[in-house]
Amino acid sequence: MTFDFDTPVNRAGTDSQKWQKYAGRDVLPLWVADMDFKSPPAIIEALHRRVDHGVFGYARPVKSTVDAVVNAMASRYGWTIDPSWIVWLPGLVVGLNVTAQAFAQAGEEVLTLGPVYPPFMSAPKNSARASVSVPFVLQEGHWTIDWAALERAVTPQTRLFYLCNPHNPLARVWRRDELVRLGEFCVRHNLVLCSDEIHCDLILDPTLPHIPTSVLSPEIAARTITLMAPSKTYNVPGLGTSMAIIPDTALRHRFVRATAGIVAEVTNLGFTACEAAYTESEPWRQALLAYLRGNRDYLLEAVRKELPGVKVEAPVEATYLLWLNVSALGLADPVAHFEKFGAGLSDGAPFGSPKGSHIRLNFGCPRATLVEAIRRMKAAIAAI
Repeated sequence: MTFDFDTPVNRAGTDSQKWQKYAGRDVLPLWVADMDFKSPPAIIEALHRRVDHGVFGYARPVKSTVDAVVNAMASRYGWTIDPSWIVWLPGLVVGLNVTAQAFAQAGEEVLTLGPVYPPFMSAPKNSARASVSVPFVLQEGHWTIDWAALERAVTPQTRLFYLCNPHNPLARVWRRDELVRLGEFCVRHNLVLCSDEIHCDLILDPTLPHIPTSVLSPEIAARTITLMAPSKTYNVPGLGTSMAIIPDTALRHRFVRATAGIVAEVTNLGFTACEAAYTESEPWRQALLAYLRGNRDYLLEAVRKELPGVKVEAPVEATYLLWLNVSALGLADPVAHFEKFGAGLSDGAPFGSPKGSHIRLNFGCPRATLVEAIRRMKAAIAAI
């Protein structure tokens, strides 16, 4: 079976946040992390069947939906989970916020590594918790953890550690020894470990397996909350279906209590899409990965040859997100400058990078879109 990732889907004038941002302007949206591809045919067909049923009452997952998640974790990652461990959520960012409320009090600290997806830093602050970020270090062309700085950052008020694996925006897949060391760090300091693994099915380097944090050891699993969703991989974020997988009963009960009365339920269509994603869409996912590898390789070469002053600092191992160092351009606001030439990118500052140093580019789109984006970015650089 073949799948078409080359034909553009017209999202202008639709409910797309990504495209609405530049409505009425000739700007290619390459910012927020959703893709410009149609979702897998199996998901679309399953949604049609569910809509044809015609009744949309309050929803709970049926056994086949839960089994789809359990079987996917077992077959893809060798992770045996019990269905009772799954707490369904209407979004992964919801999970970050609930975790902060459940396991830290006002004024207590949530530790993470930066730069990182902005809600890692904003979620604690939303409920008057403190966010502490330890910067990554670039060593020999690889992003690495500054272990000494991480140890120094722990205080008597630290309660939580947020991990992003694979990492957004650095596109880094963490290795087993690094994950074990992070897990042992959390055990030693009695921290709850919240592991965002939403990009786990989007590893571009086939030699690098995704390793769920909870498989490292029973001791680490007992303090780990794993956040997952089909949304990024299968391009269904608008259907609001995510999950927290929490093996420890006491931890899970605290998490669920924090959701009471404030977290919406997952919808019928969300459960339908989730099941079809994990049971019928693997051929599409493999084709997507091949296409994204091609997009990545095209961009690496185009940046090197056509965008002077722009640099990819480390291998792009996962996700469809490219982290670009633009500090050599000397722009106070690089995003605004590139927008003037029709390329809409994400500013690195909300991720925790110094203003003007980095931008993020979403390459989950047809190749022709990237070719045009490079043309526009090249013109923007020439105009400096």
